[in-house]
Amino acid sequence: MRITLTTVNVPANFPAVNEKAMQLNPEFIIADEQKLREHYAQPNKMVLQKQIDHIDSYARQLIEASPFVVISTIGEKGMDCSPKGGDEGFVQVADEKTLLLPDLPGNNRLDGISNLLHNPTIGLLFLIPGWSEAFRVNGTAQISVDPDLCKRFYVQENAARSVLVINVEEAFIHCGRAVTFGGLWDTERHINPKSLPSIMEIAHAHIALSQAPSRD
Repeated sequence: MRITLTTVNVPANFPAVNEKAMQLNPEFIIADEQKLREHYAQPNKMVLQKQIDHIDSYARQLIEASPFVVISTIGEKGMDCSPKGGDEGFVQVADEKTLLLPDLPGNNRLDGISNLLHNPTIGLLFLIPGWSEAFRVNGTAQISVDPDLCKRFYVQENAARSVLVINVEEAFIHCGRAVTFGGLWDTERHINPKSLPSIMEIAHAHIALSQAPSRD
């Protein structure tokens, strides 16, 4: 998709760019692990024991059924979460310790991939349409542009630009409470897309805001 930059007037009712951040009462800020644990109950043993350090047959089945994953990375400028999608199983299981995630031609922001150059830590959250649970994988990643590896991933006649080779350190199923509460797969709760602004409307408005003078 190509976005053409145009001049857009910023509506008067748009929030100021540099409005004061919400002020919090320091008395109720938790800043250490002991206080955090005192505030919450201890997790059920099963919640901790369900975590494994590799991809077993169950994990493989879930990853091969998933057409969507959110990857989380951290770099010099902070955190980034990026959605990735494709056919079911577009993330491939190379072996019990290795996943292959193709990066197909896109907007070329490279937010997540750039982060990996500074910090190889990566988190993945796999979702499967119609299934309430999620599957999580944590580990480290390297960026490969090996032509033979990239050619293994084709979408609309385009090979992957690169492949994230992910070393699996943690893998575990995540209960479906969040997906169920959010009604993610409940079609009766799906919003009418026409009730929301279009991607171009949002893009033009945000471009205008990013180019507007500071309101300090």
